Amino acid sequence: MATIKEVAMTAGVSVATVSRVLNQNGYVHEDTRRKVEDAIRQLNYTPNEVARSLYKRKSKLIGLLLPDITNPYFPQLARGVEDQMQENDYRLIFGNSDESRQKEMDYIQTFIQNNVVGVISSTNDPDADIYAGLNIPVVFLDRTSNDRPSVYADGREGGRIAAREMVRRGSKQITVLQGPAHVRPAIDRFEGAVEILQELNIPYEVLLTTSFSLTEAEDWAKELFYKYPDTDGIIASNDMVASAVLQEAHRLGKRVPEDVQIIGFDDIPLSKLLAPSLSTIHQPAYEMGREAADLLIQLIEGHHVERNSIQYSVKFIERQTTRKVDHDG
Repeated sequence: MATIKEVAMTAGVSVATVSRVLNQNGYVHEDTRRKVEDAIRQLNYTPNEVARSLYKRKSKLIGLLLPDITNPYFPQLARGVEDQMQENDYRLIFGNSDESRQKEMDYIQTFIQNNVVGVISSTNDPDADIYAGLNIPVVFLDRTSNDRPSVYADGREGGRIAAREMVRRGSKQITVLQGPAHVRPAIDRFEGAVEILQELNIPYEVLLTTSFSLTEAEDWAKELFYKYPDTDGIIASNDMVASAVLQEAHRLGKRVPEDVQIIGFDDIPLSKLLAPSLSTIHQPAYEMGREAADLLIQLIEGHHVERNSIQYSVKFIERQTTRKVDHDG
C-alpha cells in the first residue's frame, strides 16, 4: 500500500503539499495539484482516515458498539447502520463488547483515541457515566435511555402479542423464558407477556436466563423441559433461545406445534430456515440501524432533530411452530 511520502516523491513535491491537496486546505498551484492527483491515481493511494481526521480535527469516523456479534440479530442492525453511513460518506469503527462492561469501556476509549465524531451503542447500560462524559453525539440502538437519543422496538408490546397469540392457539400451560435482567428490552418483552397472561388468568411458569447466548440456551432448554415437562407453550426471550428449545423438543420426541408451541423474538434470518420454521415477533432491525445512523448524522451536522426517541412497532410472524387458527376468531 502506497504512503503519502511515496506520493510526494512521485509528484516531486513535499508531504505538506500532498496534505494540502488531500485536505483541500491552503493554496496549491493548479499544475502542482494536478501532479499530486496524478501520483495518487498512479500509486492507487488511499489516505488514512484517522490521520486525516487528526490533521483536520474533524473526521468522518463513527464508533459502533454491539453486545454480541454471534447473535444474527445484531449484524442486521449493523448492516443498516453501515449502509446509511456509507451513503453519507461516513465510515465505521466496530466494537463487540460481549456484554462485558470492561470491554465496552475499552472500546469507547478506542473510539475516542481514533477521533470519532459520534457513537452508536447497543449498550446494556445507557445511563453509564462513560456516555454522560462524552463530548460527541451518542445514539442508543435497540436500547432505551431516559434522556438520550434512542432508536428501539416496542418490546413490551411484542411480549403482549406473543402471549395473546399463544393463548389464542390453545396453549394452557405456558412457560415464559425471562431474558437477562440487565438488558432492558428483555425485561420489556417478559413484562409484556406476563401482563397479558395475568390479564387472561392463564397459569404460567417462568424460567430465568442470564444471556442470549446459543451455547447457554441449550442448557436452559433442557432445564425447561426437566422442570416443566407438561409445558405446552413456550415464549422465548429471543430466536436463538427459541431455536435451542425447538431442538430439545425434537430430542425429547415432542411434536411441534401439536404437543408444544414455540414463539421466538427478533425474526432473524435463521427463523424461517428451521424445521419447522419458527413463529416469532418481528423487529425491523435493518430499518432501526438506518434510523439510528440517520439520527446520529443529523446530530453531528448540527441539524434540528424533531424526535430523538424513535420507537418502532413489532408484529407477529406466523410460521410452523404455532398452530393454525381461524383469523376471525
